[in-house]
Amino acid sequence: MFIQTETTPNPATLKFLPGMTVLETGTADFPSAAAAEASPLARRIFAQRGVSGVFFGSDFITVTKDEEMRWEHVKPAILGAIMEHFQSGAPVMEGAAVAAGGHAGHDGPDSAIVAQIKELLDTRVRPAVAQDGGDITFHGFERGVVYLHMQGACAGCPSSTLTLKMGIENLLRHYIPEVSEVRPIAL
Repeated sequence: MFIQTETTPNPATLKFLPGMTVLETGTADFPSAAAAEASPLARRIFAQRGVSGVFFGSDFITVTKDEEMRWEHVKPAILGAIMEHFQSGAPVMEGAAVAAGGHAGHDGPDSAIVAQIKELLDTRVRPAVAQDGGDITFHGFERGVVYLHMQGACAGCPSSTLTLKMGIENLLRHYIPEVSEVRPIAL
Protein backbone atom coordinates (compact mmCIF):
# COMPACT_ATOMS: atom_id res chain seq x y z
CA MET A 1 0.00 0.00 0.00
CA PHE A 2 1.34 3.41 -1.01
CA ILE A 3 -0.08 6.48 0.74
CA GLN A 4 0.54 9.84 -0.86
CA THR A 5 0.59 13.07 1.12
CA GLU A 6 -0.17 16.60 0.02
CA THR A 7 0.30 19.88 1.78
CA THR A 8 -2.73 22.08 2.38
CA PRO A 9 -3.04 25.87 2.73
CA ASN A 10 -3.10 25.21 6.50
CA PRO A 11 0.51 24.51 7.61
CA ALA A 12 -0.74 22.51 10.61
CA THR A 13 -2.67 20.10 8.35
CA LEU A 14 -1.60 17.41 5.87
CA LYS A 15 -3.79 15.52 3.40
CA PHE A 16 -3.21 11.73 3.22
CA LEU A 17 -4.36 9.88 0.08
CA PRO A 18 -4.50 6.11 0.70
CA GLY A 19 -5.43 5.31 -2.92
CA MET A 20 -8.79 3.85 -1.94
CA THR A 21 -12.22 4.96 -0.79
CA VAL A 22 -12.25 6.34 2.76
CA LEU A 23 -15.98 7.23 2.94
CA GLU A 24 -18.62 6.13 0.44
CA THR A 25 -20.67 9.30 1.00
CA GLY A 26 -20.38 12.52 2.97
CA THR A 27 -17.58 13.59 5.27
CA ALA A 28 -16.64 12.96 8.90
CA ASP A 29 -15.00 15.54 11.15
CA PHE A 30 -13.23 14.62 14.39
CA PRO A 31 -12.01 17.86 16.02
CA SER A 32 -10.82 15.94 19.09
CA ALA A 33 -9.93 12.42 20.20
CA ALA A 34 -13.16 12.28 22.21
CA ALA A 35 -15.16 12.85 19.01
CA ALA A 36 -13.51 9.83 17.34
CA GLU A 37 -15.45 7.19 19.26
CA ALA A 38 -17.37 5.96 16.18
CA SER A 39 -14.30 5.54 13.98
CA PRO A 40 -11.60 2.90 14.48
CA LEU A 41 -9.43 4.71 11.92
CA ALA A 42 -9.75 8.10 13.61
CA ARG A 43 -9.02 6.53 17.03
CA ARG A 44 -5.89 4.88 15.60
CA ILE A 45 -4.68 8.20 14.17
CA PHE A 46 -5.41 10.10 17.40
CA ALA A 47 -3.35 7.50 19.28
CA GLN A 48 -0.28 9.01 17.60
CA ARG A 49 1.48 11.74 19.54
CA GLY A 50 0.82 15.27 18.31
CA VAL A 51 -2.49 14.73 16.47
CA SER A 52 -5.17 17.33 17.25
CA GLY A 53 -7.75 16.76 14.49
CA VAL A 54 -8.84 14.21 11.86
CA PHE A 55 -11.18 14.68 8.90
CA PHE A 56 -12.36 12.13 6.31
CA GLY A 57 -13.43 12.85 2.75
CA SER A 58 -14.36 10.40 0.02
CA ASP A 59 -10.78 9.46 -0.85
CA PHE A 60 -8.63 11.35 1.64
CA ILE A 61 -7.79 11.76 5.32
CA THR A 62 -6.79 15.16 6.62
CA VAL A 63 -4.77 15.27 9.83
CA THR A 64 -4.07 18.38 11.91
CA LYS A 65 -1.11 18.37 14.27
CA ASP A 66 -0.43 20.26 17.48
CA GLU A 67 1.32 23.60 16.92
CA GLU A 68 4.52 22.62 18.75
CA MET A 69 5.02 19.39 16.78
CA ARG A 70 6.95 19.17 13.52
CA TRP A 71 5.62 17.15 10.59
CA GLU A 72 8.83 15.16 10.24
CA HIS A 73 8.19 13.78 13.76
CA VAL A 74 4.45 13.12 13.35
CA LYS A 75 4.01 12.07 9.72
CA PRO A 76 5.70 8.61 9.84
CA ALA A 77 3.53 7.44 12.74
CA ILE A 78 0.37 8.66 11.02
CA LEU A 79 1.32 6.90 7.78
CA GLY A 80 1.87 3.70 9.78
CA ALA A 81 -1.47 4.02 11.57
CA ILE A 82 -3.36 4.53 8.29
CA MET A 83 -1.59 1.62 6.63
CA GLU A 84 -2.20 -0.69 9.60
CA HIS A 85 -5.88 0.23 9.65
CA PHE A 86 -6.54 -0.49 5.97
CA GLN A 87 -4.53 -3.73 6.09
CA SER A 88 -6.52 -4.88 9.13
CA GLY A 89 -9.80 -4.81 7.21
CA ALA A 90 -11.52 -2.91 10.04
CA PRO A 91 -14.26 -0.46 9.02
CA VAL A 92 -13.58 3.27 8.85
CA MET A 93 -16.82 3.94 10.76
CA GLU A 94 -18.40 1.32 13.02
CA GLY A 95 -21.87 0.45 14.21
CA ALA A 96 -24.66 2.75 13.19
CA ALA A 97 -22.29 5.68 12.75
CA VAL A 98 -22.57 7.28 9.35
CA ALA A 99 -20.78 10.13 7.68
CA ALA A 100 -22.41 13.53 7.76
CA GLY A 101 -24.38 14.59 4.72
CA GLY A 102 -23.13 18.09 5.08
CA HIS A 103 -25.55 20.97 5.33
CA ALA A 104 -27.86 21.84 8.20
CA GLY A 105 -31.55 21.79 7.42
CA HIS A 106 -33.51 25.01 6.96
CA ASP A 107 -37.17 25.68 6.30
CA GLY A 108 -39.25 28.77 6.47
CA PRO A 109 -39.62 31.91 4.42
CA ASP A 110 -36.00 31.83 3.18
CA SER A 111 -36.04 28.19 2.04
CA ALA A 112 -35.72 29.10 -1.67
CA ILE A 113 -32.69 31.31 -0.95
CA VAL A 114 -31.14 28.61 1.24
CA ALA A 115 -31.63 26.05 -1.55
CA GLN A 116 -29.69 28.36 -3.90
CA ILE A 117 -26.93 28.84 -1.31
CA LYS A 118 -26.57 25.08 -0.81
CA GLU A 119 -26.53 24.46 -4.57
CA LEU A 120 -23.71 26.98 -5.07
CA LEU A 121 -21.78 25.54 -2.14
CA ASP A 122 -22.16 21.99 -3.50
CA THR A 123 -21.25 22.79 -7.10
CA ARG A 124 -18.71 25.59 -6.80
CA VAL A 125 -17.22 25.70 -3.31
CA ARG A 126 -17.08 22.24 -1.74
CA PRO A 127 -15.26 20.49 -4.63
CA ALA A 128 -12.51 23.14 -4.58
CA VAL A 129 -12.21 23.04 -0.80
CA ALA A 130 -12.02 19.21 -0.84
CA GLN A 131 -8.94 19.55 -3.06
CA ASP A 132 -7.32 21.35 -0.13
CA GLY A 133 -8.38 18.66 2.36
CA GLY A 134 -11.39 20.29 3.94
CA ASP A 135 -15.08 20.99 3.69
CA ILE A 136 -17.41 23.94 4.18
CA THR A 137 -21.04 23.30 5.04
CA PHE A 138 -24.11 25.47 5.41
CA HIS A 139 -25.14 26.12 9.01
CA GLY A 140 -27.70 28.90 8.77
CA PHE A 141 -29.07 32.00 7.05
CA GLU A 142 -30.45 34.96 8.95
CA ARG A 143 -31.09 38.55 7.79
CA GLY A 144 -28.73 38.29 4.82
CA VAL A 145 -25.91 36.59 6.73
CA VAL A 146 -24.84 33.08 5.70
CA TYR A 147 -23.24 31.03 8.48
CA LEU A 148 -20.81 28.33 7.35
CA HIS A 149 -19.01 25.59 9.25
CA MET A 150 -15.39 24.97 8.22
CA GLN A 151 -13.91 21.48 8.67
CA GLY A 152 -10.68 19.61 8.07
CA ALA A 153 -7.86 21.72 6.65
CA CYS A 154 -10.19 24.74 6.54
CA ALA A 155 -10.69 24.85 10.30
CA GLY A 156 -8.01 27.11 11.72
CA CYS A 157 -6.39 27.79 8.34
CA PRO A 158 -4.68 31.18 8.13
CA SER A 159 -6.20 31.81 4.69
CA SER A 160 -9.74 30.75 5.66
CA THR A 161 -10.92 34.31 6.33
CA LEU A 162 -9.71 35.37 2.89
CA THR A 163 -11.41 32.33 1.33
CA LEU A 164 -14.67 33.17 3.11
CA LYS A 165 -14.70 36.90 2.42
CA MET A 166 -13.07 37.21 -1.00
CA GLY A 167 -14.16 33.89 -2.45
CA ILE A 168 -17.35 32.48 -1.03
CA GLU A 169 -18.97 35.75 0.04
CA ASN A 170 -18.33 37.36 -3.35
CA LEU A 171 -19.66 34.29 -5.17
CA LEU A 172 -22.85 34.10 -3.11
CA ARG A 173 -23.47 37.86 -3.30
CA HIS A 174 -23.02 37.76 -7.08
CA TYR A 175 -25.63 35.05 -7.63
CA ILE A 176 -27.96 35.72 -4.67
CA PRO A 177 -28.65 39.42 -4.00
CA GLU A 178 -30.25 38.61 -0.62
CA VAL A 179 -26.84 37.56 0.73
CA SER A 180 -24.98 40.43 2.38
CA GLU A 181 -22.27 38.64 4.36
CA VAL A 182 -20.69 35.25 5.12
CA ARG A 183 -19.47 34.33 8.59
CA PRO A 184 -17.78 31.21 9.98
CA ILE A 185 -19.35 29.36 12.87
CA ALA A 186 -17.66 26.92 15.24
CA LEU A 187 -19.64 23.94 16.43
